[in-house]
Amino acid sequence: MVKVGLTGGIGAGKSEVSRLLASYGAVIVDADKIAREVVEPGTPGLAAVVEEFGREVLSADGTLDRPKLGAIVFNDPEKLRALNAIVHPLVGARSAELEAAAGPDAVVVHDVPLLTENGLAPLYDLVVVVDARPRTQLDRLVRLRGMAEHEAKARMEAQATREQRLAIADLVIDNDGPLEDLEPRVREVWERVRG
Repeated sequence: MVKVGLTGGIGAGKSEVSRLLASYGAVIVDADKIAREVVEPGTPGLAAVVEEFGREVLSADGTLDRPKLGAIVFNDPEKLRALNAIVHPLVGARSAELEAAAGPDAVVVHDVPLLTENGLAPLYDLVVVVDARPRTQLDRLVRLRGMAEHEAKARMEAQATREQRLAIADLVIDNDGPLEDLEPRVREVWERVRG
């Protein structure tokens, strides 16, 4: 088994790289997806979040109101730590289950947005960083995701810097250009990982 950590700044194109790697046969362990699963209604994770932050973080249908929770934790490091203390161990346990089920010959790609920020690089055989210039990231967030420019900048500034991500990279996928340029670059990385 080869364990790959995949990361990149918001708007860099990590999700598209992950999708391409899955199409080649990689087993994708998506930390964001798992983080949503572990706080679905009826889970111990959601119960713990409600216990910590109160019922006001729930929507009328009983699901987690992510924007409301985000507003609570985004500018309060202590509350963010409390949330991470609940969610991160659950995500780690589920990720380990998925990895174990992948089989000995698998290439398991852990899609982890905050890999750099959380110092997780040593957990992987190699780290792949999807890279784009900040100007490109900002354009994608505003034009493609419909974010207000100030919101996009705040989200980018809350993450590790481009330099910090590149410093932990074993392989870098340049995704500063059009989508059609991306596939050959991802294929090349896949061949190196499989090699």
